[in-house]
Amino acid sequence: MTGHHHHEEIVMALPISTPNAPAALGPYSQAVRAGDTVYLSGQIPLDPKTGELVEGGFEAQVHQAFRNLKAVVEAAGGHLGQVVRLGLFLTDLKQFATVNSIMAEYFHAPYPARSTVQVAALPKGAPFEVEATLVLA
Repeated sequence: MTGHHHHEEIVMALPISTPNAPAALGPYSQAVRAGDTVYLSGQIPLDPKTGELVEGGFEAQVHQAFRNLKAVVEAAGGHLGQVVRLGLFLTDLKQFATVNSIMAEYFHAPYPARSTVQVAALPKGAPFEVEATLVLA
């Protein structure tokens, strides 16, 4: 074996933070960048200023969760068109059509990959949460 060295690249995990999205509710970051990939924590419909769920019913809450996600995406230096995967969590899948129509206001073809799950409960009694993976080009 001649002097070939295997260079192990150390992936630095950089936390992303913005006051334009709700502060993390525990020991986690709003998002973490590793290389050109940004992993975004779940966003629920909290008002970033008050930390409380927004009023106005389910549609207003879905919009707020997507706005919170968008704020973190932009803080990471990206835009929603660079989101490659979404995870949607609903406490009632009967509301999936509503989420779909609202999502279409934020995302355009080619759409991200996606999973949708009905869950028993979400933090703070929220009816909806969205998480994402972003690739910065």
